[in-house]
Amino acid sequence: MGAAGGEVDACVSAAPAVPHAAMATNIGAAHSEPRKKPLEPPPAMSSYSPASPPPPGDAQALYIHWPFCVSKCPYCDFNSHVRDSVDVDAWQAALLADMAHEAELTGDRPLSSIFFGGGTPSLMPPKLVEALLTAAERHWGFTPDMEITLEANPNSVEAARFADIAAAGVNRVSLGLQALENEALHFLGRAHDVEEGLAALATAQSVFDRVSFDLIYARPDQSEADWEAELARALSFGTGHLSLYQLTIEPGTRFATLVAQGKLTPVDPDHGATLYELTQAMTGAAAIPAYEISNHARPGQESRHNLTYWRYGDYAGIGPGAHGRRRGMATMRHKKPENWMGAVARNGHGIQSEEALIPEDRAREALLMGLRLGEGVDLSRIAAQSGVRADRLVDERAIMQLTDLGLIRLTGARLQVAPAGMLLLDAILPEVVAI
Repeated sequence: MGAAGGEVDACVSAAPAVPHAAMATNIGAAHSEPRKKPLEPPPAMSSYSPASPPPPGDAQALYIHWPFCVSKCPYCDFNSHVRDSVDVDAWQAALLADMAHEAELTGDRPLSSIFFGGGTPSLMPPKLVEALLTAAERHWGFTPDMEITLEANPNSVEAARFADIAAAGVNRVSLGLQALENEALHFLGRAHDVEEGLAALATAQSVFDRVSFDLIYARPDQSEADWEAELARALSFGTGHLSLYQLTIEPGTRFATLVAQGKLTPVDPDHGATLYELTQAMTGAAAIPAYEISNHARPGQESRHNLTYWRYGDYAGIGPGAHGRRRGMATMRHKKPENWMGAVARNGHGIQSEEALIPEDRAREALLMGLRLGEGVDLSRIAAQSGVRADRLVDERAIMQLTDLGLIRLTGARLQVAPAGMLLLDAILPEVVAI
């Protein structure tokens, strides 16, 4: 997630009661550990909402990674870097070259969404954002309902640029509020305070028609009453999209070091499960239910870009560390900014690796991504998309057992994890996915 906002980050998780699902792409394909004990259904939770329909025709998405942050948050293992200075002209030239390379391979289909992630892309000069959007439209063309999202820090300096960012073409912003308590913000290493964050949110909601913000809960010493009050306040703002993540301790982060030293104790999984159930109940009652395990939206406010990932659509990824999927190929850019810049200078693009995914890998990714959604997956679509027979995709015996427990639903070819099952998603996936 870097310092800015983001609906789909590698630093935090929503399902608390089982081992954390690792993220493998910009938003991640979950690779879960096997369950250690028999699954039992938790208490019933409110229903998940259906997501927006897929983009028209054969549209695709574009992810642009801006890796720079003012500082590194102690919980974050995302590809973010702190540098004393950035040569904006050099970065613009490199990003445009990286984009042109992808466009040569995928330019026959329009874009339905663009996502500026990081890092902190709100640190980008608006003129750079505009130049990238102009080039993207020239290369691919845009669908009529084009969604263009930019992650932003909720501070006064960056909020003052929101109007210029909107004028550059961005029509949706994702804010990294992360908490609504000053003590928690300090613990999370955030530079803004609550007052500044809420002022930035108000500015964003006055400038952009569509706004999202993040909160991290299940923090050490956070009680059920604490989270209930904080979430109630968040829901009172009327924002169209919320990303609500439980804090997890990722290897290589400062928090991981503190845990190893005995200076930080993560939340007990049972308490995390209680907070998760509370989250589902409160957001459902407020008419902003989950459409993905950690993402909540009012009708029509779902992130179309992230739905492309979860529905296993094609997307190009440019910039350091960006992943992509195009026509069965998995692409990965060089992660370190300097290495990526060097590759672009040598080769005209920043690709570190390209891999033709075998049918089984494509099917597995589609299942692991799609079962995070409340709408689930269409097994016949995955079979047609991957070339793997539908009867090889899932373990029918496991599905029958999990259906009896109220954790899975199978209606025709539509397979869904039930709301009660989302709490155990990381344990359910290896039971269900057969390939």
